[in-house]
Amino acid sequence: MGTLKLRRRRTALAAGLATIAMAAGLAAAPAQAIDKTKYIALGDSYAAGQGAGPYLDACYRSDSSYAELAADVKAVKLVTNAACSGKTTQDVISNQLKKLNPSTELVTITAGGNDLGFGTIVTNCITAVFNPAAAGACADASATATALIASGKLAGNVATMIQSVHAAAPNAKILVTGYPYLYDPIPAGRTDPLSQFIYQATALADGLNGSIALAAGAQYVEVRGAFLGHGINSADPWINLNLANPGSADNFHPNAKGYLAYYNALKLAGAYPGS
Repeated sequence: MGTLKLRRRRTALAAGLATIAMAAGLAAAPAQAIDKTKYIALGDSYAAGQGAGPYLDACYRSDSSYAELAADVKAVKLVTNAACSGKTTQDVISNQLKKLNPSTELVTITAGGNDLGFGTIVTNCITAVFNPAAAGACADASATATALIASGKLAGNVATMIQSVHAAAPNAKILVTGYPYLYDPIPAGRTDPLSQFIYQATALADGLNGSIALAAGAQYVEVRGAFLGHGINSADPWINLNLANPGSADNFHPNAKGYLAYYNALKLAGAYPGS
């Protein structure tokens, strides 16, 4: 009888020790890793982060870009920001899609402005504000851009780019962003040169965004509303213009607050899971 009780005690002790060991093992086990969404950003200077600095390379990629802000979201893994300043929709197809593959789950794109010759328009038209001799070059650049919009050529370029992204990353969710107004829109009827440029820039921004929004196959993310009240002509501009350095590459690009607005617009659109 005494032997039987001793065996029972030993069995109970062993069971207790096993339970303690199991509990300790569970406590020591690492937490399960989050399954992060594999994300790649494509596009031009507005996707690279130009205007916010400091820059990581010659493409004007910045840690303040909306893609880098999304990299801080726990459920997002930014594989790369492949965007580069000055690039067109065709450049995205030719040079940036190599970063994509079937494992890519999220793609954002800001592109189309350079298809219209954005830099040429801004340079010539701002020069024309102060030097009437440049008015002809401004008018020519603007007319070329307007024709690309009116003909549907720009919308076709954007659609082709999106189709190419689908082919390279068939399992990815794709979002394309628009562009903000450079200047807050102003009342009609003003005749001074700067106001004339603002009217022109506003009309081109509307045509550019309309063309991007028309392109099927991706979710369009509007940003004009997010930037309203923060144009160059506002008290709190989110677009750079340094008149002391008119040749600055940062001019007419968002600053850090502007890229945060881009990030928030994309987050609101459901781009970044877990954010």
